[in-house]
Amino acid sequence: MSVAAAGLFLGVVAWWISIAPSHDRNWRPEVAVMPRAVIDGDRVRIIGVRNFDYRSRDDFTVRYDEREVQLSHLTALDFYVSYWSEGPVGHTFLSFIFDNAPPLSISIETRPEVGEGFDPIASLFKQFELIYVVGEERDLVGVRTNHRHETVYLYRLNTSADDARQLLLIYLARINELADWPEFYHLLTNSCTINIIRYANAAGRKGRFDIRHLLNGLIDSYLYHSGRVDTTLPYEELRRRSLINQAAQAADGAPDFSQRIRASLPTMPR
Repeated sequence: MSVAAAGLFLGVVAWWISIAPSHDRNWRPEVAVMPRAVIDGDRVRIIGVRNFDYRSRDDFTVRYDEREVQLSHLTALDFYVSYWSEGPVGHTFLSFIFDNAPPLSISIETRPEVGEGFDPIASLFKQFELIYVVGEERDLVGVRTNHRHETVYLYRLNTSADDARQLLLIYLARINELADWPEFYHLLTNSCTINIIRYANAAGRKGRFDIRHLLNGLIDSYLYHSGRVDTTLPYEELRRRSLINQAAQAADGAPDFSQRIRASLPTMPR
């Protein structure tokens, strides 16, 4: 019996190890294109930038663009926290801010197939591949605020331009790695906030692990109390004024969407 049990255990382990991620599945259109970056000195050309036009959550015009940005014009970094239901778990992503071009958003997500939706438990067991969605804010932010009806907060990080550039280069290297070699998403080890912290560490962040890195619905509290966002306002006041849903809904689909969602934020330069 012990030999049989050991054999069964080893068989299960071998089967588990043999499950490999893939780029070849029937992907939902929102994650059908893996982005790729071409870096030429100061210039970066990004292929597969998502820029959908939404009429509703599930009714949209699919469009993937190419964008070119210049690292020397990257000046700041913005942090989004989005909630399906406000609580200890949410979704986080970044926008890289340029002084001569619209912001560029990058969101670390699962890559679901047609008919699939996110399941946090399933994400622990090789059920979803990983994708870094690169897109325009009117898409990546607007679909959450206006069509999925998520609650979204936006903060300007206290990050130097040099550190923001270093972070973008780390992101771009990972984007190219994923385009060549698929990986599984994992809620605890290969997910949105965990990877943001990991890459921020590689770009020069000083700090230790905090439970709010996992309970990422509390991450804005961590950012505030660790001094990574403006602390001139009390935390609750800053959070209240950083909610962008009303501004995003008023700017739905507008070409100046990014400017309008930031117009009344307390921590944005005027």
